[in-house]
Amino acid sequence: MSEDEDEMETLRCFWFKFRNPPTHSPLGLGCGITAYDHSDALSIFEEKVQSIYPQLQITEAIEDVDIRSLDAGHVLPNMGLVTNRGIWFPLAF
Repeated sequence: MSEDEDEMETLRCFWFKFRNPPTHSPLGLGCGITAYDHSDALSIFEEKVQSIYPQLQITEAIEDVDIRSLDAGHVLPNMGLVTNRGIWFPLAF
């Protein structure tokens, strides 16, 4: 492994579930975020989602979520790239 590969930070997939999601919002299913670590994922969530929906309360955070375990009818066909840092579900963010 090269020095560059050693220095690269690994991105991880997180899945957050909420109490009080907005009515008729895909956030009722959860929110998928790719980030360097849990703290980074929370920062992205706070900046992009909670700034718009301050009532959201995280009830569950799944680190290294198995994407195949997510809702096949709603989440999987409507998500963005999990390989890029940021929110991949819902796409509105």
